[in-house]
Amino acid sequence: MSYNLASLKRLGSPVDFGDLDRWLTEELSVLPPEERDVLNVVSRNLGYFARWPQEPHVFLEGATRPSNRCYHTYDSATKLKYKARANVPLDTRPNGPAIAAFIFAGGERPKRTGSTNAWSIHHIYNGKFPYVGRVTTLHAIKDGSHFSNSAGLIAVHPILDTVVDEYPALAWRLRAEAFIRFAYDPDNVFASLKP
Repeated sequence: MSYNLASLKRLGSPVDFGDLDRWLTEELSVLPPEERDVLNVVSRNLGYFARWPQEPHVFLEGATRPSNRCYHTYDSATKLKYKARANVPLDTRPNGPAIAAFIFAGGERPKRTGSTNAWSIHHIYNGKFPYVGRVTTLHAIKDGSHFSNSAGLIAVHPILDTVVDEYPALAWRLRAEAFIRFAYDPDNVFASLKP
């Protein structure tokens, strides 16, 4: 499976932990007003549009998302370990281990209003939008140490699910939040930035 990781958009400046809101506003200021208005509403209300797990937890070390329509299988030890948690289904679909990691770590997936599905689980490091001065960024679904690591996962409202893959500043605001909450920094860019 090929992934569309190319983007015409890039970060304009490094993340400013001293004032994340000001930094994000400045990053968004170069956009057309129609887009900027929508993104400002979403960014000011991230607590509504994104749900975070309560703790970091790697569900299945070494697992990655299959590149074709294959399904995951779980060995007996994994099934026993998570069977005790009745609210953690061992979903065999391609993103199943990530979903299980998120739920096991205390994450909430609200129901959607336009369908019977729950909010999607989004990998905040999705291979798009390298940091300032870099040419690559982690693509968590291809990395067995990060695919089912709840520190890099959020449940996303359908609106945020759409815009986070289009705007690098919003993606990096979520990555900064993962660092604040869990010290999660797989690209090793934040430790030197935070005051």
